[in-house]
Amino acid sequence: MTEMQRGAVVEINLDNLSFNLNLIREKVGDRAVIPVVKADAYGHGAVEISERLVRYGIDTLAVAYTSEAVELRKAGIGSHIIVLFDTEVTEEILEYRLTPVINCLETARRLSGLAERRKREIGIHINVDTGMGRLGFTSWETKRAVTEIASLKGLRITGLMSHFSDADLADRAVAAGQVERFSEVSSHLQGMGINPVRHIANSAAVMTLPESYLDAVRPGLLLYGCNPYSSVKVRPLMSVKTRLLAVRRIKKGMSVSYGRTFIAMRDTVVGVLPVGYADGLMRSASNNAEVVVRGKRAPVIGRVCMDLTMIDLTDIGGVKEGDEVVIVGSQGRESVSVEELAAKAGTIAYEILTSIGSRNRRIYLENGH
Repeated sequence: MTEMQRGAVVEINLDNLSFNLNLIREKVGDRAVIPVVKADAYGHGAVEISERLVRYGIDTLAVAYTSEAVELRKAGIGSHIIVLFDTEVTEEILEYRLTPVINCLETARRLSGLAERRKREIGIHINVDTGMGRLGFTSWETKRAVTEIASLKGLRITGLMSHFSDADLADRAVAAGQVERFSEVSSHLQGMGINPVRHIANSAAVMTLPESYLDAVRPGLLLYGCNPYSSVKVRPLMSVKTRLLAVRRIKKGMSVSYGRTFIAMRDTVVGVLPVGYADGLMRSASNNAEVVVRGKRAPVIGRVCMDLTMIDLTDIGGVKEGDEVVIVGSQGRESVSVEELAAKAGTIAYEILTSIGSRNRRIYLENGH
């Protein structure tokens, strides 16, 4: 038997990244595309994904925190990098040529002090809270805040952003209201002679809300091959595979895993996978999710453990230890999508991608292999 490794192998298809980016570009025309590569590029590997995006002509990326941006710079990524959430003002902003997003006046003042001390100019984007209720300047304080920020020495307003509160834009009226509030702030800036790059459109907006495209769009999930927003087919980058650690036979009436939540209603062939919730396969998938073995679906039985997961192989003939098991992806005519696994686990695709993608060994496929 082949030596078994814990966890899964995550295959990342970079050809599909190119396909999805081109699809987005066709959709938004001449607007800039700012890919979101935070959280390790949604579990796909921030450095590897960013390297390809730059190769495909992307000149601006977005991350959540300064540490993520520094990782990209140290890996040789030379594009503009927007830091969305960090409020810490450190020398790294200047050292690594980062573009911080301003969510409060205190951050802007501290950045101005840094710029003055170093006799440098820092380009910034301003975040307007048009309805997310998370970070950014609220509608009633934005104009006053922007006026003060524009007067601070060493800062140059190069961008204006916001974020939709409905990730899937299920309520278009709410989204339209956010775009309207955002446009009011943009007009105020233009009246001050400031013309920043405006971006609010997320993946859902790219697919369904052309009026939100403005100067740039900021896709995340769509880029990685998930599109719950429209019928347009994108190509998933991630496949998740493992191998059977063991094949066992139990008698009718015997139980499987903790809590005896699965009782065999017949003599059952049980497959044991070297993957558990420590590897990102969520415990909430217990007794619910399905995987693919020898081109056929096999249900997860019993509770997902920290290091192991059990599946029912009774109806699949010829299975042996070491056989490939597909957790996400295709095998033969059968497939399991990230969206399906998310639904079975009672969560969202984002959590599946970031959980499984960042906790297992990744390999990258390009040019068909």
